[in-house]
Amino acid sequence: MSGMRTITLWAVVIAIGVLLFVKFNDQQEVQEISIAFLLHQIDQVGDNAAALFNGPIEDHDGRLEGEFATPVPHPELEPVTRFRAEYQTFQGEFILQRMTQAGVDYWAHRNSGLMQQFIFSLFFPLLILVVIWIFIMRQFQSTGNKAMTFGKSKARLLTEGQNKITFDDVAGIEEAKDDLLEIVDFLKDPHKYSRLGGKIPKGVLLFGPPGTGKTLLAKAVAGEANVPFFSISGSDFVEMFVGVGASRVRDLFEQGKKHKPCLIFMDEIDAVGRQRFAGVGGGHDEREQTLNQLLVEMDGFNANEGVILIAATNRPDVLDPALLRPGRFDRRIAVDFPDLSGREKILAVHAKKVKMAADVNLSTVAKGTPGFSGADLANLVNEAALLAARRKRDSVDLECLEEAKDRVIMGPERRSLVISEDEKEVIAYHEAGHAIVGHMLPEADPIHRVTIVPRGMALGLTASLPDEDKRLTNRSRVISMITMLFGGRTAEEMRFGEVWNGASNDIERATKLTQRMVCEWGMSDRLGLRSFGQAQGHVFLGRDLGRERDYSESMAQEIDAEIREILDGCHDHATQILTEHRDALERVAQALMERESLDAEEFRLAVEGKPLPEREPVIPPPQEPEATSETEERRGAAKDGKAKPLRPAEGIT
Repeated sequence: MSGMRTITLWAVVIAIGVLLFVKFNDQQEVQEISIAFLLHQIDQVGDNAAALFNGPIEDHDGRLEGEFATPVPHPELEPVTRFRAEYQTFQGEFILQRMTQAGVDYWAHRNSGLMQQFIFSLFFPLLILVVIWIFIMRQFQSTGNKAMTFGKSKARLLTEGQNKITFDDVAGIEEAKDDLLEIVDFLKDPHKYSRLGGKIPKGVLLFGPPGTGKTLLAKAVAGEANVPFFSISGSDFVEMFVGVGASRVRDLFEQGKKHKPCLIFMDEIDAVGRQRFAGVGGGHDEREQTLNQLLVEMDGFNANEGVILIAATNRPDVLDPALLRPGRFDRRIAVDFPDLSGREKILAVHAKKVKMAADVNLSTVAKGTPGFSGADLANLVNEAALLAARRKRDSVDLECLEEAKDRVIMGPERRSLVISEDEKEVIAYHEAGHAIVGHMLPEADPIHRVTIVPRGMALGLTASLPDEDKRLTNRSRVISMITMLFGGRTAEEMRFGEVWNGASNDIERATKLTQRMVCEWGMSDRLGLRSFGQAQGHVFLGRDLGRERDYSESMAQEIDAEIREILDGCHDHATQILTEHRDALERVAQALMERESLDAEEFRLAVEGKPLPEREPVIPPPQEPEATSETEERRGAAKDGKAKPLRPAEGIT
């Protein structure tokens, strides 16, 4: 509607401009001539005087206007084409009689008087200008009124038919589906529950890790419920103007009450629902005013019956306790990572959208993807479909799915990255050390793939996958993880007698794991069952900015000594394992140098010293792009056997 008004405005302005331009040009072309000159031209032509003019002459009560068929020479003017001649009132009858006798056609326009002349000469143009001015001012006023719409809610109303997602498209989170199905059923048949005195829930909070399907569940509710569904994000409430967020909350619930019973979905509610007095800004923070209004609208003096709020977040720990109490969010539904059965169902949902090979067993794929979220599984199927299309295959087979799984776990390959032979050997022994230590530790997860092909930001990578879903961990398992992390650095020390910076990420991860063992999980025999450090920091500095130290300096030294002892013990254990299996380390490293990547079966054969199966010829990669000066320098160093040292960012995982 606003666009049509703008187009209409410009059309009117352009039309008036064109008319004024034409009128101005016409006035410039008209030349004043005398009545004597006009009658003289008529007399010269004689009986054929009508051919002298291009059309009839117009008589405007004392003024004759017309146009000669051809330019007529004038003794005092340039050749005349369009003319205007003034005559006195007493001459009018005589002049018109002469023109009639000569056969000249004319039109007589009789004005009604001075009033009509005033209207057409002054009032009418002024009226046009006033209309244009009013129209323009209304346009500016409507634009200016946008400043007054900041307090209006940005929620989108989804009507039936706009959303095609239903609960059939949601899998792997059956308990969450059941809870939300009950909400939908309550809206469809309230008497079924109210006959026993039950009340409809006011709020449902969906929380869980990213990618587990919280927003998808809300879309499915919108597709299933035959009631109005409003969708908005938490960030839509926050603007640069003070009070806008609270105003939008009020307007949102006002819209909801007009369409009740209805559902309101608020995604990423932690943007406005964070705990009060816990962030920068103190009590006058705009977000806190928005939260206060949200608390009142959900359960205040004016209760909004029939308006159900569904919210989603992956940070329920930072939400304000007043927002989580019963009466506001009556139900809190955990949406966690799917188990084996859930992953198989999710894969089946996404497999319907692509052409799968007949021999693909989704159960096998599901067993090899523990810890995958619904978004990860959707990405896996999509990557497999793209890979199959790139290879010009008719369907997505198991090989494409396995390679897509590696891409999701480890990142895309970077084969264009130039690595010298010396660096390649270091990376091979580093990854072989990780793999051998992890393979020999019974508590560690089985090795899935070992590669020295750069993936993501890592120059090499050892991926291990658990053989079953695990929700808990113990001390032996954590110690095994730390020991495996030290396997890469230990292999470098044993093979080269030197260390590189590629183990920086391993050392960082090992240190953090050990700190959590000692300070959070109570897995230290020396320090006992005690937690060190409070997660919540100073109230005015933000609750997530650090840990509060609640122990003495002497205890800090004890903690440091215990962490150092655990790390040294894991490093010694890794050295012992690699010393005992030095031959396996050499075989795996040489196999990596030759093949660059080993899957689980090839790695097992290399450890046991058995011959590896032959591989199909690999399709050569696309031609490398034109090398930069740095790449040329590294290539030259590789040919000379003098590789540049690794940059700190080029870590090995």
